[in-house]
Amino acid sequence: MMEYKITGHTRVYALIGTPVGHSLSPEMHNYSFRRREIDSVYTAFDVPADRTGAAAEAIRTLGLAGCNVTMPHKTEIVQYMDVLSPAAELIGAVNTIVNERGILTGHNTDGEGFVLNLADHGVPVKGKRIAVAGAGGAATAISVQCALSGAAELVILQRRGKSYARALDTAEKIRAQLTKTTASFTESGGKETKCSCDVSVMDLEDTAAATSCVRTMDILINATNLGMKPLDDQSIIRDVSAFHPDLVVADAVYNPVETKLLREAAAAGCRTVDGRGMLLWQGAAAFRLFTGQEMPADEVKQLFFERN
Repeated sequence: MMEYKITGHTRVYALIGTPVGHSLSPEMHNYSFRRREIDSVYTAFDVPADRTGAAAEAIRTLGLAGCNVTMPHKTEIVQYMDVLSPAAELIGAVNTIVNERGILTGHNTDGEGFVLNLADHGVPVKGKRIAVAGAGGAATAISVQCALSGAAELVILQRRGKSYARALDTAEKIRAQLTKTTASFTESGGKETKCSCDVSVMDLEDTAAATSCVRTMDILINATNLGMKPLDDQSIIRDVSAFHPDLVVADAVYNPVETKLLREAAAAGCRTVDGRGMLLWQGAAAFRLFTGQEMPADEVKQLFFERN
């Protein structure tokens, strides 16, 4: 492994969002840079929600080579990009920025990362009935990727309000995209395929309807912040009778590793998948965009995701 030495030639990457102090991204990227002998360093900046535009300008001003973007900036930062990848444009959110001589290109690897994490746990999405809770940037990315990866049915669960309109818009965009021949919108490319998926939106506040829906699903995904600290006493599922032994329950939240949702699902006999792997695999896709090389994902998983 190369000597870890920062010079005036070292390329700088960063995570922007708030909060960011808990993130494993700096550790996994810095390890991978050293392992691949790449003269780069990765840090994290806690950026207030109202400073998204200033952060984008700082990327240009300081010459950062690239950034990852986390909550609450993923959708807001789209307007400050010069170019959007097909996935980012369809999803309407950016989680990875590549800076090429001041031109900022926004990508979205969240959906790819989540689906790869499910696959890493032996859970394919093709042909499955999937419910995704949430309509934010990460939720939209996951919904889009599940549909384009061959899910048979997709139900977006979202509380009524401003975000409900976004959920309806996402469903319409997915339906429109599914009428085309697509490369499944993985940021790293993919084989062209024709996708078909029944897409609908349901009010998460309608407990009886949501419970009935989940009982018919193969996979339930939480892509909201419910369950994340300090909301770790909350869950998207109010009626635990929705859980059944054939259901796989996956969470995008990784702090805490075992959310209330996963704990109650496991107690009901469900198979559960926590959110750490999504961070790993979306990070691996971002690393590829940053460097053109593959992250040593198996090593990173063993060192930083299986140590606890």
